[in-house]
Amino acid sequence: MPKIMLVDDEEQFRTSLKQRIELRGYDVLPLDNGQDAVKAVRADNDIEVVILDRKMPGISGEQALKEIKLFRPELPVIMLTGNATMASAMEVGKMDAYAYLEKPCDFEKLIATVETARKERIHAAARHEIPVIEKGSLWKWLVGSHNYRPGIVALGLLIFLAMAFMPTPRRMSELLSFKKSGDKAADINIGYANWSKMKDGESITDYYSRTAKVGTVVEDEQGRERTLPLTLDQAARRARMMLAVLIVCALFWATGALPIGITSLVIGLAMYYGDILKPDDIAQAYAKDAVIFIFGVLSVALAISKTGLDRRIGLLLLGTSNSLWKLMFIFLPLMAVACSFMSEHALVAFMMPVMMLVYASSVQAAGIKKDRTLAVMFVLSMCFAANMGGPGSPAAGGRNAVMLGILSEYDQTINFGQWMKYGLPFVPVMALIVAAYFYLTFRSKIKVKQLNVSAHVRAAAEKIGPMNKTEYITAAILILLIAMWCFTSEEKGMGGPVLITIVLLNLFHILRWKDISRIQWEVVALYAGACAIGKGLSMTGAALFMADSAVNLMPDFMKAGEGLAIASSLITGIVTNFMSDGATVAAIGPITVPMAIIANTHPWMVGLATAFASSFAHMLIIGTPNNAIAYALAKDPISGEQLLTLGDFFKHGGIILLLSFAVLWGWCIFGYWRWIGF
Repeated sequence: MPKIMLVDDEEQFRTSLKQRIELRGYDVLPLDNGQDAVKAVRADNDIEVVILDRKMPGISGEQALKEIKLFRPELPVIMLTGNATMASAMEVGKMDAYAYLEKPCDFEKLIATVETARKERIHAAARHEIPVIEKGSLWKWLVGSHNYRPGIVALGLLIFLAMAFMPTPRRMSELLSFKKSGDKAADINIGYANWSKMKDGESITDYYSRTAKVGTVVEDEQGRERTLPLTLDQAARRARMMLAVLIVCALFWATGALPIGITSLVIGLAMYYGDILKPDDIAQAYAKDAVIFIFGVLSVALAISKTGLDRRIGLLLLGTSNSLWKLMFIFLPLMAVACSFMSEHALVAFMMPVMMLVYASSVQAAGIKKDRTLAVMFVLSMCFAANMGGPGSPAAGGRNAVMLGILSEYDQTINFGQWMKYGLPFVPVMALIVAAYFYLTFRSKIKVKQLNVSAHVRAAAEKIGPMNKTEYITAAILILLIAMWCFTSEEKGMGGPVLITIVLLNLFHILRWKDISRIQWEVVALYAGACAIGKGLSMTGAALFMADSAVNLMPDFMKAGEGLAIASSLITGIVTNFMSDGATVAAIGPITVPMAIIANTHPWMVGLATAFASSFAHMLIIGTPNNAIAYALAKDPISGEQLLTLGDFFKHGGIILLLSFAVLWGWCIFGYWRWIGF
């Protein structure tokens, strides 16, 4: 039976109300003072609702409410009082009481309030990341709920231990011990991310020991400490551990076994105590430019929404989208093409507040509380269309720059126009495929039947009147930000410009530190964790082993010609969902490009297929900043409820991943690439 705690110092009232509530099927815990109420809440997690008197001896109802909320913020508290005043109601409201009822209260109204409070407790628990476990069996406890799945955590620990102590695969030993000769065609470890920095005659184990400064500390005959290089077995164990960390964290992120940020800390935990990198190097692995960029973009997006500039941007970009099909089949392809020439991360960050504004306006106009399906369609279709801008030009991302560097090392330089000739035709076609999938899949499921995006954006813009001084300043700073991204990102990265932007927004009193503290820090932690994984995989040689194993598993018909291009894209597309796109291309490109040369296949075809597939990071939010930004900002503007889940990315992103492969192979490799040739 649902457990209710009834706290009132009037014995006759308490006894009578207890009996009446119990007749409705509740288990009632009666108490006569606030001190015992606080103790009971701390000791009994089964209590679902508290009915609390305001005037009591000892601590007052308001004081008891404050203590209860401090310990269990998700627990709904219904305040009952015979001495209601406006001041007391306002004070209780500040302390997050669920309801404020005056004694004597209508009993049916009280029961109805208790029932709605019980339902709200589930949502409140989710907002506070508090697991709500259905009782009854060990299996239910193991399955748990979002952010608390003991069974998955135990499985992850078993996977980690099994991989850490398993025998080293023979191929991994070969890769880690092979001595660099300088002959690119002969070196099997050429795919190592730092191959160009290795000395001749040095193995990955030697290089890793030297640069990471890890190894066995011993004392010489004079008592001085020195560090011996890692043995092959020690280096291989660290590589296996990083592979285990990748698998376990992907499992945790996909299932919600732990909170996103905590899973990111698990990565550092394994790297610290596995002695994979030194503490300062681990900290540096978390503090990549991409992490600062994510933090900055979330802060700037907050400023856009706060000033109302999102409505102006939305009116500019969505002014013609007066129906669902125009939003899908006109706006999405245009956005994808735009992402081929400017930062898709920035466009997603600018457009997300607009899309959530349109969502809230559409739901309100339809007279319904929420339409999660509509939100998922809006956010994922826009996010995946932005991802698809990657192949369009070399300017679309760092992954393309990495591939340009790999091709140039083999004297196969490709210029900007040539890249566009092979890549740009892919972008609008794939964007239309994304649009068609979401339009056909979601059209009949959304509750909002009349959707006029441009009208909602226009109405939202009209509500706040003409642009004011603050909006003009914010717009000018955003234009400066875009210009810095375009002209200084090669030297200052993507993070430097957003830091300047945040400082400027603060100097003009547009974005305060209190505002910045409200961003989705767990998403920042998640991307920091993904960067740390990439660093550990590349340094230990685990990334090379993954790519090499995938290539060796390819059948013979995929080791030359168009088959090699397909295989390269398949490997890249899968791996990039677990690693950053740049790291994926850096690990796989140096293997597949020389394979193409050896197999008498044009390196451009294989290299471009590899680079293009690195844009297919649709399934997990760690794959690209686009996904992380979309997830972080996909909150109901009214209730603050998270509208997008990791499962949504995995489900729909998996289908878009398969469609991306189909379009790349059918439209590009076996389509117009054959026509224009290499």
